[in-house]
Amino acid sequence: MIKRAIILAGGQGTRLRPVTLETPKPLVTVQGTPIATWLLQLFAKHGVEDVTVIYPTAWKNKFEEWGESVPHTSYRVPRIELHEEREPMGTMGALVHEVDLGDAPVFVTNGDELKGLDLARLSGFHEEQKRADPQHAATIALVRVPNPSEYGVAEMDGHRIVRFHEKPAIPPSTLISSGLYVIEPDVLKETVGANNHSPLPKFLMFEKDLFPQLAEQRRLAGCQLEGQWYDCGTLERWEKAIKEWQGLA
Repeated sequence: MIKRAIILAGGQGTRLRPVTLETPKPLVTVQGTPIATWLLQLFAKHGVEDVTVIYPTAWKNKFEEWGESVPHTSYRVPRIELHEEREPMGTMGALVHEVDLGDAPVFVTNGDELKGLDLARLSGFHEEQKRADPQHAATIALVRVPNPSEYGVAEMDGHRIVRFHEKPAIPPSTLISSGLYVIEPDVLKETVGANNHSPLPKFLMFEKDLFPQLAEQRRLAGCQLEGQWYDCGTLERWEKAIKEWQGLA
């Protein structure tokens, strides 16, 4: 089972203003508990031992306070490492330039979505793909939603993701990226190595700078998961999550 996870907590949360003028989006509460704490509990439930939270300098005090006050739950709380991102580096930049991920696969998740998904199934699926093809590099957890045109929709060929359609008017399916991935760290090292003759931009995005390449190379898979998933990015969606979230069993 995967033992390390990364929470990407750098979102601006502009669609949740004025709430996010004073509270970073991953620390907005659902039923009294910050979203980031729910994610910690999810990882702890599935045996993750170390969680790195990447946050922007503007919210340094808020995340340090949160890290010191994370309550004990019915699950053992993982070790938390807070990594300050001093300039915007996108969803992938800090992982390429600053954070040592080691050699083992890691979970990576957006910090502003509630997830009650089966990480053991996701991890096992990724390992199956790796055994079938040693060049397999990443697996995206996919969920079905009734409104796929509002998200990035995966176009599949078997288990392989061959293309993403960002907010398509006519979605090819109802499967979208849940903002949760399993990443082989070596693929990030490849990204650096491929650009060793010219400076690599600090601002890098999984969605634009890595996943499209992997899809073309047939090294990107999609694992459909059942379970709770709530995008809390707007006031309306946040309210829905507060009303419907059932916690982690």
